[in-house]
Amino acid sequence: MFDLSQYFGPEVVAFLMVIGIDLALAGDNAIVIGLAAAGLPKEQRNKAILLGVLAATALRIVFALLTTQLLQIVGLLLAGGILLLWVCWKMWRELRAGHEEEQHAAEEALEGRDIDQDGTVAGGVPRKTFAQAAWQIIIADVSMSLDNVLAVAGAAREHPYILAFGLLLSIALMGVAASYIARLLQRHRWIAYLGLAIIFYVALKMIYEGFVEVYPLVNGAAS
Repeated sequence: MFDLSQYFGPEVVAFLMVIGIDLALAGDNAIVIGLAAAGLPKEQRNKAILLGVLAATALRIVFALLTTQLLQIVGLLLAGGILLLWVCWKMWRELRAGHEEEQHAAEEALEGRDIDQDGTVAGGVPRKTFAQAAWQIIIADVSMSLDNVLAVAGAAREHPYILAFGLLLSIALMGVAASYIARLLQRHRWIAYLGLAIIFYVALKMIYEGFVEVYPLVNGAAS
């Protein structure tokens, strides 16, 4: 398995990969939250966005505590790599599809202003109730928080302080710079593709290391 750490040092590689993963996935999470909140009246929109950010923060902390322990169990590193590979496929499809109108509506909702000056904020999005928006946000947060923590844990599981940094950075990007990150990824798509490439590499690395971990047990049982 090709290992970047032999050229740049394991800590440097883990640190850079964690930043790339957090940028790509925090932007996606922000867009999902913004789009769910975009269908609400103005007075409810900020409450829904705040709910989404707080839920994502709490879920990231819980998943980080669980994931770092679970990846120590033989076989789950391999399973986590396969799951992360599916995340890559999902990201690839979303990046290829574009969805510029939806992303624009999400950005307007996140910033609370009429960016395209058409007289409305996310006016083209179907209306919904607060309960519907909250449910959409929580479901998305569960999936995307798990994706984020699994990718970061896979990249930095041997470096606990970098893993902790990745968690804090993810929370900071969600809470403070969500709309900026969403806009940045929309204008510079290569950042999202770079994040996808990093997650793909982490997935392959986890699958390889997980297979090496499991193979002696399987081979021993067979013999």
